[in-house]
Amino acid sequence: MAARILPVVKLATKLGIAGGAVYVAYDSGLLGGSTEGSEALSRAQAAVRPAVEEWAKYFRLELPAAPKIEFSPGDAWNTGVRKSIHALSVAPSVACEYTGHGIQYVKNLIK
Repeated sequence: MAARILPVVKLATKLGIAGGAVYVAYDSGLLGGSTEGSEALSRAQAAVRPAVEEWAKYFRLELPAAPKIEFSPGDAWNTGVRKSIHALSVAPSVACEYTGHGIQYVKNLIK
């Protein structure tokens, strides 16, 4: 009987953990827009730093100073989207140009 219940308990535990992770991500704003994501990132940075310092004191560890990184997820996302859309928009003309170069190269080889 216990052998049949154990897989069900394991599956229920995994689903509960996954569902909880999705709920926490949604509740904290990670699944929203870029502004909500950057706000969640700043809240996480503000919460993690004191917690790490407290644990370092508890375990008597001396950690190096964290590097200062100025990064805006919204700007990086928008830049990536712009570059991707630009690459997709010029892809047909670039493919045509490369095909022309390839045909000309093969013609020069045949001569």
